[in-house]
Amino acid sequence: MKIILRADVENLGRLGDVVSVKAGYGRNYLLPQGLAMLVTPGNLKAFELERKKLQARMDALRAAADELAGKLEGLELVIAMRVGDNDKLYGSVTTSIIGDALSAQGIEVDRRRILIDQPIRTLGDHPVRVRLHADVIASLNVKVISEDKMHLMEAEKAEAAAEATAEAAEEPAE
Repeated sequence: MKIILRADVENLGRLGDVVSVKAGYGRNYLLPQGLAMLVTPGNLKAFELERKKLQARMDALRAAADELAGKLEGLELVIAMRVGDNDKLYGSVTTSIIGDALSAQGIEVDRRRILIDQPIRTLGDHPVRVRLHADVIASLNVKVISEDKMHLMEAEKAEAAAEATAEAAEEPAE
């Protein structure tokens, strides 16, 4: 089955490419999702008229992905996990956990776009990639620490904030 791609499709082609796919993939996925149209003389003419609009939409999506990649680059995400003997994690850090931690920081990323080569099962720093667009992959650092260490860090922050508030209250108002 020959089709014209109306969007960039991973592992298949880019906007405007004419490709051959198996009939089931084209009929059951690409056509209903609006990602492609059948190759006919009429559709070729219609696509050429629509190409500028589709290209503008793809450029806008890429620009948004570049902007989000700028936020993610260099970001260090701290995730607290329960640990047992020898600092071994109970379970592993999954894409869902990383996605929730990003959401807590106000960055919405679909967990299916988070790329982890192997499940994270140890404490420490781990590089994680996020595919934001077909051409845009951002990387961030995930730091896995024990829950006990996280509680100590939070207690130190609260103590420092309390000291800063006490010092501000002692200063005379002018």
